Amino acid sequence: MNFLGYNTVFVIFPLHSYRFGINWISLDIIKYDVYSGPNIGLYTAVNDKYVFIPNGYAKSKAEKLADYLNVEPVFTSMANTRLIGAMMVVNNNGVLIPHNAIPSEYEHIKKSTGLNIDVIDSKHNALGNLICANDKGAVVSPMIPKEKIKQIEDTLGVEVIQKKVAGYHQVGVMVVATMHGGVIHPEADDNEIKSIADVLGVNIEPGTINGGIPYLHSGILANNHSMVVGGHTTGPEIMMLTRAFSG
Repeated sequence: MNFLGYNTVFVIFPLHSYRFGINWISLDIIKYDVYSGPNIGLYTAVNDKYVFIPNGYAKSKAEKLADYLNVEPVFTSMANTRLIGAMMVVNNNGVLIPHNAIPSEYEHIKKSTGLNIDVIDSKHNALGNLICANDKGAVVSPMIPKEKIKQIEDTLGVEVIQKKVAGYHQVGVMVVATMHGGVIHPEADDNEIKSIADVLGVNIEPGTINGGIPYLHSGILANNHSMVVGGHTTGPEIMMLTRAFSG
């Protein structure tokens, strides 16, 4: 299927759990590049109402992306950069931003969304690379100070565990999850997969993106409506995503 000039895959699969109140999910997967590259997850962030897009990004492209995800676009910067996905964390309850975010960014996001928003005061400012969250749980890097865990739990409204994934501290890069499922670095072991699946409350599958890249967040933008992946993503990787996000 061609959607607004981009290559799209449309998949329907059964939902094995009834906790979402429906019997079937339809998952649209679009291949979409940002700034002429496949690393869409570095520059954007999304929940079920808003997609956060860098200031200056073409309005027509932003509106198409927002329409596809069934959300509203919010143009912003993060710490005065375009690296929104790498530096902020968002779910349907709240937003976490780094200590070096500027006050106008905080105020703009708060006013535009009405979400809970809080600043994590840590020397590590790439929060999106260090935290993976859905609406039930969050996996937080051991690089985040333990005294910040309660703040993360309260802002996002989730249960939190701290752990590495496949030996990496950058757990936000290694795991992507919605309330329909998730994917994890292919070298994660069975115990890691089980503990992360338990806290997030969804099935987790090993996988890659963009033709074999194991750093999944770099190439995936997903909410509970749709999924956008980098333009280098292969057919087998798309099939893996349909299985992983089957509920």
